Order: sequence, then C-alpha cells, then structure tokens
Amino acid sequence: MKACGIIVEYNPFHNGHAFHVQASKEASGADCLIAVMSGSFLQRGEPAIMDKFHRTKSALSAGVDIVLELPYVYAVQSSDLFAKGSVQTLNEIGVSSICFGSESGDISHFTEGYDVFKHNQSNYKTTLQEKLNQGLSFPEASRYAYQSIGLSTDEMDLAKPNNILGFSYVKSIMDQNLPIQPLTITRTKSGYHDRTITGSIASATSIRNELLKTHSISREAVSTLPEETIDQLHNYQQQATSWHSWECYFHLLHYRVMTMPEDELAAINGVDEGLEYRIKKSAHNAHSFHEWMNNIKTKRYTWTRLQRIFAHILTNTKKTDTNTIRNTSTVPYVRLLGMTETGQMYLNSQKKEMNVPLISTLAQGTDPMLSIEEKASHAYYSILPPEKKNAFHHQELEPPIRV
Repeated sequence: MKACGIIVEYNPFHNGHAFHVQASKEASGADCLIAVMSGSFLQRGEPAIMDKFHRTKSALSAGVDIVLELPYVYAVQSSDLFAKGSVQTLNEIGVSSICFGSESGDISHFTEGYDVFKHNQSNYKTTLQEKLNQGLSFPEASRYAYQSIGLSTDEMDLAKPNNILGFSYVKSIMDQNLPIQPLTITRTKSGYHDRTITGSIASATSIRNELLKTHSISREAVSTLPEETIDQLHNYQQQATSWHSWECYFHLLHYRVMTMPEDELAAINGVDEGLEYRIKKSAHNAHSFHEWMNNIKTKRYTWTRLQRIFAHILTNTKKTDTNTIRNTSTVPYVRLLGMTETGQMYLNSQKKEMNVPLISTLAQGTDPMLSIEEKASHAYYSILPPEKKNAFHHQELEPPIRV
C-alpha cells in the first residue's frame, strides 16, 4: 500500500482541513493517508481546545486513515524542530510522500529554494545573527536573512506561516536525504491568523475565537465545521465542562512562576538571556494571561515564543529535556492514536519494516520522551474537576481509537 503523510494540529478540524485531506489523497494517489498530529499543546505554544482523542475521532471520520502523535518535545518548538519530528515520524511509518498547503501550491518553489538556501547557508546564518544581535525576534531576523540570499519572493513568501512550515518540511526531507516526495497544494481562502469568520472555510484561529467567546458552537462556527467536529466539540465540552484556552491555566501558571526560584525558571526550555527576571517581575502585576503576555511581549520576545515558554513552565520541561532532539536522526518511537480499517491494513503490512517501536499508550515504553508526554497530559487536564481529570488522563492508557 502507498501512504501519504500530512502534518496537522486540527485545533479544531474544520472545512479547510477536510479540503486538505481530499486534495492530499488526489495529489499523492495514496491508498492510505497518515496524519502526525500535535497532542495536548501545539506548535505556537497553545493548549489544544479539546483533547487529542476527540480531535483524532474528527480526523478519522473525515478521511484520515491513521493518526499519530507528535511527541511534545517536538510539537512545542520552532518550525524547524517541529518539522524534524513530524517528518521523522512519517518516515518511520513508511510514507512515500508528504503533502502540505502553501500560498502558491507549486512545489518547485520550495525545492529550488532549498538549493538556494544550501548554497548560501553561511550568508543566511551571518545575516540571521546580525539581526538577532540588533534585537529582532527570530521570525523577523529569519525573514531578513532569507531575503538577503534571494529566497523570500512572491512565489514563496517566507513571512507566511504555511510557507515557513512547508519550507521547513522540505528542508528536513532533503537535509536527511529521505525517500519522501514533498507535495504541496494551494491553501484555501482565509489567512492563517485571520481572527474573524468570513465564510465556510475559515482559519482555526477565527473558529477558536468564536467558540471561546460564545462558549457555544454558534451559527457562524457551525458553517465552518464538519458535522463530526461539531459532535466532538459538543461531547468534549459536556464531558470536560469546558474547552481549553490559556486563560483557564492562568492561576496555576501564575502560582508556578511565583513559587519557582529564578535559577529553576532559568532552566526551563526557552528561557534565555535573563528572561526569567522579566517573567518573574511581570507576574506581580498580572491579573489575566492576556495581560501578562502583553506586559512581557517585546519586539524580541514574540507572543508565540512566550506561549511556548509558558507551556514548558506548566509542564516543567527543561532545556536538558530537549537538547538531544537537535542531534538525533530519528524519533525514539511512533505513537498510534487511532486508525480506520484501511489504516490497520497498512500498519499490518508495515510494522515489521519499522526501525522503532510502534506504541499506543504511555505505558508501552520507557523512553524519557514518554515521561515528558505524561507530564504534558497531566498539565493539560489539570484545569478539570478531579473526577474528570483522572478519567480523561486514563485515556492515555487505553487502546487506539478504531473507526
């Protein structure tokens, strides 16, 4: 069987994702579509609006055949490390292609751009460091560095989040010389960070804003979501009593920061350049997560970077926990969250070819990444009432979802 991989978060799964699923199948000609999905916390440092298991059910009902979990230590990272973990996971499961959305929908812009990047990498690094030294954030410095080597063009605008991630996927595939064909489709309508719903295909950001603002699945939100996602959102809200947002974690996060010694805070992944003092000082006058973020955010410390740091504070993820992933050539395991009959057929034919264990629960392995995953799960469910929290965390020990 031929498999195509997609790299997703589904926060939540919406009509634009449904388009991507079908277009990826058509572009790749694959028999089996495999999604690697962030778990409890996402690439931009946000808690997922509902848990990984309900999001998995939404994906499997919409044409995805296998859902794998991207380990937390890769999921809550910059685009290059996020891409590295995602691509390595899909490579271990044997995909022959990976399909992503981009502004142009032309893969040659990315593969030719990779050649330009490799031939001018030293110039890129020099400009990047110069801009960082000037106090720019990494995304801004990187944009200038790409422009300096002629890479950010109308055809591949590396200021666009989808293009940044897509280029990171292509770099990861080609840097490691993996037997995977990169494919891209033209992304649909709304912008990645659009904050309001303007049609039936809307950004996940605008959909979450609507859901969290109204605490309900409004008519505007309904128009953007497949029926199964609506059901899963409703079921999760009923069972867990609320959807997740950073404001739900404010008091716990505030307590963590106020009671952590500064040297312990400095050991947290992402806390560099004396940022622990700024985080600690700003906590004294913060009355909400949003206010706290606005008090800390600067040109250098972007909202996304700070959210990732707060996720690491909440999960107590230290620099020492993530150092190894920068130099590894593969992931230590592949975790299965759910599958269809087609997905099960594919796994039956593929698992003997895998070089790392295929697991489905946190209890099936001893790798340190799994203990970090368990901490992330406990942190994620910590806002729920005790009886709900224990029931939801128990899902981590149950067999994969089958549909």
